[in-house]
Amino acid sequence: MNTLYVVATPIGNLKDISLRALEILKGVDLILCEDTRVTQKLLNHFDIKTKTLSYHQHSKLKKINYILELLKGGKNLALVSDAGTPGISDPGNKLVEEVVESLSAQVKIVTVPGPSAITAAASIAGVAMDKFLFLGFPPQKKKRKKYFEEVIKSKYPVIFYESPYRILKTLSELNQMFQVSGFKFQVVVCRELTKKFETVYRGTIEEVIEKIKKDPVKGEFVVVIYPIRK
Repeated sequence: MNTLYVVATPIGNLKDISLRALEILKGVDLILCEDTRVTQKLLNHFDIKTKTLSYHQHSKLKKINYILELLKGGKNLALVSDAGTPGISDPGNKLVEEVVESLSAQVKIVTVPGPSAITAAASIAGVAMDKFLFLGFPPQKKKRKKYFEEVIKSKYPVIFYESPYRILKTLSELNQMFQVSGFKFQVVVCRELTKKFETVYRGTIEEVIEKIKKDPVKGEFVVVIYPIRK
């Protein structure tokens, strides 16, 4: 039975890739990438010659059907994202869903686990993570207030992603809603995890906003928010 491998790749430090992931990427017929240019840097670093094909959130049905035909034709494929584990705030889950629905009898889906920004942030948050709520990226326009309300009402720590272009705006909007709610929250904001300029900001949301303002705002952010319980 041919296989679709869902392969986690480093979120920053290339040394975090697993030996198994390297073995799979070398051995498959084709690697499906969110951005072939990003993945090619990883492949070049480890001298992997496997061909790549772009597959991302804007890929049309024609591209998905082409990938399904490759799998039906006996090809073994690897699916990667630009960084971390495919399918987590990433279009990879759509392809997996299509394979499950139409090729489950012919194609085996195998996970090759590894780095994930969610678990990396959760592991250093300093708060119990036996239960938490992951919410992906906040909406930019519609349903934004509803999203923040869900953050505030959660009984469990909340983890979400944010871009460098919106991190201060998002934290400021949350702070306004926190003040109205009357609850106290602690925040852990992780920037550039596993990279050279990795930074972790901790404190109240006001304290963290001031700390971020003093540093260059770049790289992806992972935000962990949890209520202070006395």
